[in-house]
Amino acid sequence: MKSQKTEDRPHDRLRDEVVEAIPALRAYAWSLTRNQSDADDLVQETLLKALRHLEKFEPGSRLRAWLFTIQRNTFLSGLKVAQREPTGVDDCASIAPASQPTQEWTVRGRELMNAVGRLPPHYREVLVLVVMLGESYETAAQLCQITLGTVKSRVNRARRMVIEDLGDDRL
Repeated sequence: MKSQKTEDRPHDRLRDEVVEAIPALRAYAWSLTRNQSDADDLVQETLLKALRHLEKFEPGSRLRAWLFTIQRNTFLSGLKVAQREPTGVDDCASIAPASQPTQEWTVRGRELMNAVGRLPPHYREVLVLVVMLGESYETAAQLCQITLGTVKSRVNRARRMVIEDLGDDRL
């Protein structure tokens, strides 16, 4: 019985690391979907796939990059399905908050996220990965399957587009 418990410990540690990555997965999912409900579904599906195939993860490699790759591939596969099967109404009244927050920082944060949401997908994806999630340019290049120089230029252009969108030269 003890030997089986010892064998399960590395998987338990790995499962804990997967759970720790959930906030980053949520942020990346939102950057891909721009819809909180769809982002939640994407995170859930990513976690299910990751946990189901945990034995395929190579120890020593970066877990977050592995999870982001699963999430991106799941999202791209879902796009194909979505083109064939349109969903219901996007602006459901039950999703809207009952009262708007009044704090200035909340309003500015929402403006920033809306500006990020208006970016073209290829700019939004690298901006979220590098700036918001703190991934390296190299990791973002691998995840998006583009060159390092392309990642750097997209991040720079995305930052300028967000600043221009917000109309704030001080940023």
